[in-house]
Amino acid sequence: MVQIFEGGSFQERIYVINDDNTGVTGIIVLHSTVLGPAAGGCRFWHYDSQGEMAADAVRLAKGMSYKNALAGLPFGGGKAVLQRPEGDFDRRTVFKVFGEAVAALNGDYVTAEDVGTTMADMRVVRQQTSYVAGLETAKGMAGGDPSPWTALGVFQSMKAAAENVLQFELRGATVAVQGIGNVGSGLCHLLKQHGANLVIADVDETRAAVFATELGAKCVGADEIMEVDADVFAPCALGGILNSKSIPKLSARLICGGANNQLASDADGISLVEHGILYAPDYVVNAGGIINVSAEYLQETTVQVEQRVNQISGRLIGILQQALRQSRPPGTVADEMAQQIIASTRKSEAA
Repeated sequence: MVQIFEGGSFQERIYVINDDNTGVTGIIVLHSTVLGPAAGGCRFWHYDSQGEMAADAVRLAKGMSYKNALAGLPFGGGKAVLQRPEGDFDRRTVFKVFGEAVAALNGDYVTAEDVGTTMADMRVVRQQTSYVAGLETAKGMAGGDPSPWTALGVFQSMKAAAENVLQFELRGATVAVQGIGNVGSGLCHLLKQHGANLVIADVDETRAAVFATELGAKCVGADEIMEVDADVFAPCALGGILNSKSIPKLSARLICGGANNQLASDADGISLVEHGILYAPDYVVNAGGIINVSAEYLQETTVQVEQRVNQISGRLIGILQQALRQSRPPGTVADEMAQQIIASTRKSEAA
């Protein structure tokens, strides 16, 4: 593992994983350790180039710094991405090498599940290092799959934004959900229980069709979901989907979902304001997973996790109300709040 960059306003550190013996490649980014060890999951995905992989990791790590800061967690922000090999490969070997890389950082980075990784993968990582969460724990203690907590925070945030800011009931509203992975499917179940009408899509169209039948939802193609006539659009797949081409196609009044880095650029946050669409900043509403990971690492209880997750929606409402008063993008307001928390901590430590 080789460090290839250190610098910038948050002293980012980027580490390359390139194991000649196994062919395993990846990148770990530590965006900030001001508030504590950099915490964030490991994404297992196919990237067309190392540059694309590094760019994704940097964006995700920055989001984790802001997410952890606003959630009041004693952690900085970090992220790992691993290149998913084409064809057959030994999954245990991939995560053994990754675990060794995490161990080499000596506690500066704490990992867990993310897109493409599982609890079983984290068990392999745990054999190499203690700096990992997302594992089974004793009853009543925080731990395990963090996605249900992510889904709960997104659902509560969506309900609060719809009913308290936009003044419409989520019950009976139409929600278009993009992506039915662990978080997206969990969110769909919560919305269905609440009485929302669901339209879903996933790149795995067969899986989406089966899930839609089971849930009594409407299923559309992955390339159609953003144009569905819906009250809410919930991105729960990969990031960068809100851009100059997609935003004009949206009919939803509210965007609130579990995906990270939904905005392709800051300019797209401004565009949403201009189109009259209320955007719930992704790293604010999807913090439930890292809250659970943090609590597991700190050996806290599920009661403490639930208390913190229940605070997400109130935090979101404060951000949205401030953004509306100032006619500014909610993402910009949230960014500034997170930056202030980190800067204040750095300043107090230097005093």
